[in-house]
Amino acid sequence: MPLFQKLFSKRFGPIFLLYLIIISLAFITRTALLFKSAAGFEWTFLNIIGIYFIGLFYDTVLASYFCIPLVLYIWLIPNKIFRKNWHRIILYGYFLLVTFLLLFNIVAEWVFWDEFSTRFNFIAVDYLVYTTEVIGNIWQSYPVIKILIIIFLIAIATFFLIKNSIKASLNSSLQFSKRTMIALPLLCIPILSWFLVSNKGKEFSNNQFAVELAGNGLYEFGAAFCNNELDYNKFYATIDQDRAFKIVRELLGHDNVTFLEDKNSIVRKIKYTGDEKKYNVVLISVESLSADYLGVYGNTQNLTPNMDSLAKNGLLFSNLYASGTRTVRGLEALSLSIPPTPGQSIVKRPNNENLFSIGNLLKKQNFDTQYIYGGYGYFDNMNYFFSNNGYQVIDRTAINEKKEIHYENIWGVADEDLFTLSIKELDKDYQSGKPFFSQIMTTSNHRPFTYPDGRIDIPSHTNQEGAVKYTDYAIGKFLKEAATKPWFNNTIFVIIADHCASSAGKTELPVYRYHIPAFIYAPKIVKPQVFEKLIAQMDIVPTLLGMLNINYDSKFFGRDIFQVKPDEEWAFVSTYEKLGFIRNGHLLVLSPQKKVQQFKVLPNNDQIEEKVDKKLEEEAIAFYQTASYLYKNKLLSK
Repeated sequence: MPLFQKLFSKRFGPIFLLYLIIISLAFITRTALLFKSAAGFEWTFLNIIGIYFIGLFYDTVLASYFCIPLVLYIWLIPNKIFRKNWHRIILYGYFLLVTFLLLFNIVAEWVFWDEFSTRFNFIAVDYLVYTTEVIGNIWQSYPVIKILIIIFLIAIATFFLIKNSIKASLNSSLQFSKRTMIALPLLCIPILSWFLVSNKGKEFSNNQFAVELAGNGLYEFGAAFCNNELDYNKFYATIDQDRAFKIVRELLGHDNVTFLEDKNSIVRKIKYTGDEKKYNVVLISVESLSADYLGVYGNTQNLTPNMDSLAKNGLLFSNLYASGTRTVRGLEALSLSIPPTPGQSIVKRPNNENLFSIGNLLKKQNFDTQYIYGGYGYFDNMNYFFSNNGYQVIDRTAINEKKEIHYENIWGVADEDLFTLSIKELDKDYQSGKPFFSQIMTTSNHRPFTYPDGRIDIPSHTNQEGAVKYTDYAIGKFLKEAATKPWFNNTIFVIIADHCASSAGKTELPVYRYHIPAFIYAPKIVKPQVFEKLIAQMDIVPTLLGMLNINYDSKFFGRDIFQVKPDEEWAFVSTYEKLGFIRNGHLLVLSPQKKVQQFKVLPNNDQIEEKVDKKLEEEAIAFYQTASYLYKNKLLSK
C-alpha cells in the first residue's frame, strides 16, 4: 500500500490530506502570480528558491489555522460516531467548503494582484468595511456568476478526486488518550505560529515581486488585519525628541516664518507683504491619475487633450509626488498638509475631528468651504472627516433628479454629472457674496472604467486609458462652462491626482510610481510656466494660501513652494508601513522593526541601495516622528 494511502487510512489522515490540498493550491497561486509578474521579477536562483521555500513555510502556517476545526472534530468525536456512515457528510462538507474557498481565493488574489501587484494587504482589509462599493465594483468589472460556477465545478471535481481518501479514515479507531497525544501537538502549531511568526520573514530579496510572492495571500490578509495602525515609536527608528523638532523647525524655517513656541512644536507665523487676495479656489482631486497618462509629461496617446491645454496655459508642476497609494492619503495631504503617518490614513482614524485643516483655516477667513464628491460620502469615512474639519460635504445624495444623471456605477455618478453639481454649488457660493474653497473628488477613473457612451472615441468599460480620457473630457467641459461664469476670472483652479494608477514596482517604494500630475489654471491670475522643483503633495495647501497672500499661524508640515530654495526640496512617499523621504536624488526608507535603508534613484527609474547618509536619515526620522507625535498627542487641532 502506498505511503499516502496508509496515511489517509489513519484517524488523522484527513488532516494530512487537507494540508496537501492547501499547499498544492497555494503553489498553483504562487506560480500563476509569478508568471503574471514575470517582467518585474528578478529571475535569479535565490529568488526562485526563496519564493517557494519561504512560501511553503507560510503556506504551512496558514494550513495549520485551517486545520484547527478539523483537528478538534477528529480528536473529540468518539469512535462509535466517527465510524457511522452519516458522519462522513460532515467531513465531506468541510473539505468541499475549504476547497471552494481556496479556489475562490486564487481568483481573488489574481484580481487583487492585477490591481495592486501585491498579495492581500491593508488595502484588502480596508475594503472589507465597504462591501457595497467593493462587491459592486467586482460585479461590474468581472463575469462573477460564470466565475463562481466554474469555481464550484472545479471544487466538486476536486472533491470526487479526494473522496475515497477521506473515506479511508472513517473505519479507523483510536483511543482518546492516543488521539490527544496527536491532536495537542497539531494544535500547538497554530498557537506557536501566532506568537512566533510574523510576515516579515518573507523579506529575503531586494526585488519586491519576490518578497510578495514568498508570502501567502490569506496569511498576509490576517497580518494586515491585526496591524492596521502602527505606533511610530514602537516600530520605527527614532532620535531624541528635542533634536527631531529642532531639525524639522530648521527645515521649515523661511524668511517669512516666525516660530511661536519654544520646542516640541511647529506652530509658526506665516507672514506675507501686501493685502490678502480674496480669490476663489477650486481644487479638483482626480482619481488614480499617474503623470505618465498626460501629454505634458510625455504621453503620446493623446488621452488628455483638455488637461494638456490647461496645463500649458497655467502653472505646471513637473516634479510632484503623491504621499501614498490610496485616495484617503491624497485627501489627507491636500487637507491637513501632513506627512503620511504609518498605518491607516488620518481620514479614517477615530478622533480625527477639529484638526488644523485648510477647511477650518479658510472658514475662519470667511470662505465657503466645501467637499464635493460624486459617490456616497460614507465611503472611506469622507463624510465624517470633512464635515468635522471645516467643510460642508456635498455628495451623491445632493443629486435627486434622474435627469441630472447621465451615468453612474458603484462608485458614483459620472464625472460630468459631478461637475454639473459642482457648477450649481459654485454659483450658489458666488451669490452669497463670500469667496469659496471647493474640493471636488472625481470617481470615473476607477475600475470598472465605465462612463456615458458617445463622449470619447474609446468605448466604456474598455480600459483605464478610456477612463482617463473620459475624465479629461469631463474636466474640459467643466472648465469651458466655468469660463462663462462671473466668478471665473477670480478663481484659481487646481487639478491634481490623489495617487497614481499603480504603485507596484521592483522595489518597496518605486519613486516613479508616485509621480502625479498637478497644475494650477487661472488665466487672469497665474502666468504660464513650468515649476521643476521637487514638491510633496502636502505642499499644495500652503502654496495656495501663499497665492491668497493670507497671514496665518500654521501647523502644516508643507511649505509654500515659491518660498523654497533650490537646496530645500523634498517629498514624501509611502505605503501603509513603508515611509519614504526623497531628497537630492536619494530615497530614505523607514520600515517596521526600526529598519532604515537608502537608495540612489537613477534617471531610468532603477533604485540602487547605498550606504545610509546620517543627515538624510535624521531628517526623514524627524519629519515622521514629529508628525506622529503631534497627531497622537492631539497637538494638530485647529
